[in-house]
Amino acid sequence: MNFPSDPAIWLKELLIGAGVSYNLASILSTVGLVLIVILLSWLSNLVAKIIIHKVVTRIVKRTASEWDDIFLEQKVFTRLSHFVPALVIWSMAGWALRMYPAWMLAVQGLTYIYMVGVGMVVINSFIESWHRIYLTLPVAKDRHIKGYVQLVKIIVVIVAILVIISAVFKKEVSAIIAGLGAMAAVLMLIFKDAILGLVASIQLSGNNMLKVGDWITIPSRGVDGNVQDITLTTVKVQNFDKTIITIPVYSLVDESFQNWKGMTESGIRQIKRSLYLDIRSIVFADGDLREKIRNKPYLRKYFFKDGTELMKKDPETGEDLIPLLNDPEITNLGLFRFYAESYLRSHPLIDQDQTLIVRHRDPEANGLPLQVLAFCRTSLLIPFEHVQSELFEHFIAIMDEFGLKLFQQPTGNDLWSLSNQNKPADN
Repeated sequence: MNFPSDPAIWLKELLIGAGVSYNLASILSTVGLVLIVILLSWLSNLVAKIIIHKVVTRIVKRTASEWDDIFLEQKVFTRLSHFVPALVIWSMAGWALRMYPAWMLAVQGLTYIYMVGVGMVVINSFIESWHRIYLTLPVAKDRHIKGYVQLVKIIVVIVAILVIISAVFKKEVSAIIAGLGAMAAVLMLIFKDAILGLVASIQLSGNNMLKVGDWITIPSRGVDGNVQDITLTTVKVQNFDKTIITIPVYSLVDESFQNWKGMTESGIRQIKRSLYLDIRSIVFADGDLREKIRNKPYLRKYFFKDGTELMKKDPETGEDLIPLLNDPEITNLGLFRFYAESYLRSHPLIDQDQTLIVRHRDPEANGLPLQVLAFCRTSLLIPFEHVQSELFEHFIAIMDEFGLKLFQQPTGNDLWSLSNQNKPADN
């Protein structure tokens, strides 16, 4: 009897020597060895986990690098420990089940499939760990690679499935791939979104069109908010009303979308809003109006101290004044436009290096649109809205002093008052 080289025969002969029949001794020796293998695999798994939790974790926590912490968080080391009991079963199944070749092959086959599955999980955890490390780098702010990471994970899963199928059906992987060629149309249909998303992700990433944190708007899909996540097939956006919208990645290539990244990075935001004027209130400026505007804070500097004459030059820049200010046939609207631009140029929160103009557009059914075009020095929503509201509240309040009237649709109360005026008096 040679125990180290053949424990199965040694245990069986030991049982026969104890008076057990040959058939029962064979069964008992096999059962005993299987229990020993199970015990050894459990102990090996326990030892491996203790080493990882007690030794590896302590070493990782003491290092200054954060990379190994990420590998620990993604459970790469923990998942590697699952190989240990599988290797024990694989190596010891041969002599534990020697008397039952069919069972031996089945156990080894299942162990092989288990190790392939564990390897797939470990590789994907390893890939995800490097993705997390990439996210800590400055380049990750402009280059989003989550779609590519998911694609690589899918490839790893596909390869693992092919290897498992090859092991189960005893076929070469190349033969299985060749057989899948006949199912190309079905596979294209199944992975249509993934293929379109991959192509779209390459275009979005290569042209730096979109990244997490960007504010985008797609009116046709009700999208108006910040990008939260970009995957291989979808983009998740949180609207400003806190709702979540998920859209296909390829839709961002097929359709147009507006990215406000340039505005947020520049730190300025455009003011572009119109006031609709009643055209009947636009008249030539008479002497009373000219006299009145001489005392306006933002026009006073353009007059001599005695207020008798307009200056020909701007007292601050030395440039010629806008001709319309000296035009004897200037309208009240022209004076108001000049006043509005002067007010904007003196406002501390209006960027003077950008386009600044007050102009009117083509007349409409609702009156003459007077458009204010300028840039605020902040791109933050609340400060911007406060500045914009302040400007237009001021313009609306002072417009009456120039003899201008805003166009407003008649309300029910207006119609009621008009009907009462036209009603004949009772005798």
